[in-house]
Amino acid sequence: MKVPTATYRIQFRNGMTFDRAAALVPYLKRLGISHLYASPVFTATTGSTHGYDVTDANEIDPAIGGRAGFERMVRALKAGGLGLILDIVPNHMAASLENPWWRDVVENGENSRYARHFDIDWSRRLTLPFLGDTFEKVLEAGEISIRLDPKTGRPALAYYETFYPLTPSSYAGGETAVLATTDKAAIARLHDQQPYRLMSWRDMPRELSYRRFFEIAGLVGVRVEDGSVFDDTHHLILELVHGGMVDGLRVDHVDGLADPKGYLERLRHEAGPDCYIIVEKILGEGEHIPAHWPVSGTTGYEFIAAVSDVLIDAGKLDTLRETYQRVVGHAVDMEAELRAAKLMMVDNNFAGEVATLLKLAMQIQQVEDRESALAEASVRSALRELLVAFPIYRTYGTREGLPTEDRRVLGEVLDTVRNGPNAPPLHALAFLERILIGDVEQSVAGRASVFRTRFQQLTGPLMAKSMEDTLFYRHHVLLALNEVGSEPLPRAFSLARFHGAMETRLQREPDALSGTSTHDTKRGEDARARLYALSEAPEPWAEATARWAETNRALISALDDGPAPEPPVEWMVYQALAGVWPANFDPGNLEDLKALEERFAAYVGKALREAKLRTNWGDSNEAYEKAVIGYARALLSPGNQTFLADFSDALRPFIHAGLVNSLTQTIIKLTAPGVPDIYQGSEGLDFSLVDPDNRREPDFETLEIWLSDSERRPSTNEEWQSGRLKQHVTAILLRLRQEAPTLFRKGEYLPLGAAGKRAENIVAFARADTEDALILIAPRLVFSAFHTASPQLGADRWAETEVSLPEKLAHRRYRDICAGKTMHFGEQVALSRVFADYPFALLLAE
Repeated sequence: MKVPTATYRIQFRNGMTFDRAAALVPYLKRLGISHLYASPVFTATTGSTHGYDVTDANEIDPAIGGRAGFERMVRALKAGGLGLILDIVPNHMAASLENPWWRDVVENGENSRYARHFDIDWSRRLTLPFLGDTFEKVLEAGEISIRLDPKTGRPALAYYETFYPLTPSSYAGGETAVLATTDKAAIARLHDQQPYRLMSWRDMPRELSYRRFFEIAGLVGVRVEDGSVFDDTHHLILELVHGGMVDGLRVDHVDGLADPKGYLERLRHEAGPDCYIIVEKILGEGEHIPAHWPVSGTTGYEFIAAVSDVLIDAGKLDTLRETYQRVVGHAVDMEAELRAAKLMMVDNNFAGEVATLLKLAMQIQQVEDRESALAEASVRSALRELLVAFPIYRTYGTREGLPTEDRRVLGEVLDTVRNGPNAPPLHALAFLERILIGDVEQSVAGRASVFRTRFQQLTGPLMAKSMEDTLFYRHHVLLALNEVGSEPLPRAFSLARFHGAMETRLQREPDALSGTSTHDTKRGEDARARLYALSEAPEPWAEATARWAETNRALISALDDGPAPEPPVEWMVYQALAGVWPANFDPGNLEDLKALEERFAAYVGKALREAKLRTNWGDSNEAYEKAVIGYARALLSPGNQTFLADFSDALRPFIHAGLVNSLTQTIIKLTAPGVPDIYQGSEGLDFSLVDPDNRREPDFETLEIWLSDSERRPSTNEEWQSGRLKQHVTAILLRLRQEAPTLFRKGEYLPLGAAGKRAENIVAFARADTEDALILIAPRLVFSAFHTASPQLGADRWAETEVSLPEKLAHRRYRDICAGKTMHFGEQVALSRVFADYPFALLLAE
């Protein structure tokens, strides 16, 4: 297997085509990339901005160049010596009539060849939750009629411009009469004859008859655990792998599958031993991917959490938390808040999935003879508490039951529930335990297996929607920590934790991706790096936000349900704006100010709905949203110069500290265990917000110009603030990774200690093997140094601070590969010496 030395993620669509990607190959080669990492390229719904809504898994999307364009890109990659990693989507497809398999199922129901391709409950009619109201109401309003489908020429139930095909048996021999039908009762009777039932999108949480991706009805679960379904959905994928066009696969949302281990074993067998395979998997605190999975690791969300241990000031974080609680007006119990978010999901958003589990459990209970009859209310209570208490995305039980490690996890969860303040009836909890571990009568083993699978497919979405898409938008102590792969619960932050995580990473997942920005992160890596600095300066930040709130008090709207925005949302707005604010931004540039306003207003609107407090996606509060978004827009109004000038001035030290944090974060990613993944454009500065903002195309033209002048070492303030220095460091280290791949893949990870005046402001470690050694020394927690106009840290600031070298690294000559200087070191490295040109050192042994 050829393991990448570095990947570069490209988001196709939104203007990015195969030919445009091919044109970037010379740039990527010069940057030091080994593999292009492509977002899904298979045919997706018309106008798709991301490609995860696949309509044809065996066709390359004509919208981005089709098969011919794809092959041209592959030829360009090969000519440049680059490989290709493809993002594949086995868990779901688009529940769209553009999807020929789905259309066939809608038209023919259980008789469709593809009826078992999708995860549908065929004990009832297929539900299609795409109406604005109930079928009866939209029919009465005249919004549904019978018309010829212009694409097929066959009768259909027409809802505006969507044509739901009629099953042939419902109009056989009477097409003309059916098309002439206008009587509403007759149309209703015809609808009743269909294998599907049109219904309101509002009824989806409780009545949906198919497994969806999270809460998205437009994405239907695919049953790849079925061998024939696997074959049908992977035909083209495997053709591209076997044909040498694709070198690796990234498996999207592996936890959504019925049997991830079985799927990955089949994929490995079919793709062969040389295919690099990684999985999108969010790991909980202390969790690792199962050791027996035949993959190289994860896509690296956990790496983001590990880096925060370096850049968070643990000693001052409590002060920031206390300040935020004063703004909120009460103490915040995050465990209670997480429970409340999960309960909301269990009782509302995923009520249908929970009802299915309850139904299965009661069917099993009726057959089982070991227990006295259990009341449904008792089982429901136990199921609810078990789901809410689950601390990780899922376990990986199969028909045979739970593996040993997962039984341990389940045992810990059960103990938590039994001993908690909301303990359900213990006999009901014991009953669910037996189902999950497989200790049931043989006659109900099949149903228990289905229960186990459904339970495991629910705990992941429940966790994601409760935490990442609810709690992260409700509580805003430090937005940098509200990130995919992290948890909102308070924890300790320390260098020791970081070093321990990297040592474990080298041992368990040396070939996993190390990401700092992705298409799914809540904000760009440089926005996050800047916001980390707030943990170093809670008092200045609190004073500034209080001052800004007072300056803009007249912009707050008084609504019947309270002020808009309320104080916690104000805190969020200012912090989010601080993260997205360009490093060299001039608020007097009206064009740039307007562009920032549009991006920021869109983010604020999404954040309000995701929080699900005073508005949400299903039941929007227009007055509230208008008021808060209006507030955000007014902040960036050209007429609000008093605030803009104050904000820009107060933000300056945070901007400078953020630029240093950004370089430290980048250097760590490029030298620590794992394969560094560069998200498109983030080799420069990435201050993007959550999607769709983070899917904007970067300024490749400027990036190429910068790199073409790579022989000149960036040194000016402007080059720090533009991102050119970050790109320069990235290119230097990526090229070194190509020259010494064994050093970074298998070399030891050696934490290095610092001593002296600035010892707490340094992170240092080395990578070493029998032939090579690289020492990394980078700054951390340096906010207090930045009340000047420069983001640079002079060497004099690092006097009386040294990094100690172990015997295998001491008494050797080193070349600083960024500064270009060669030095000899004994047992210590004096920072004032190696930080003369840049406030970091990359020392390669000679």
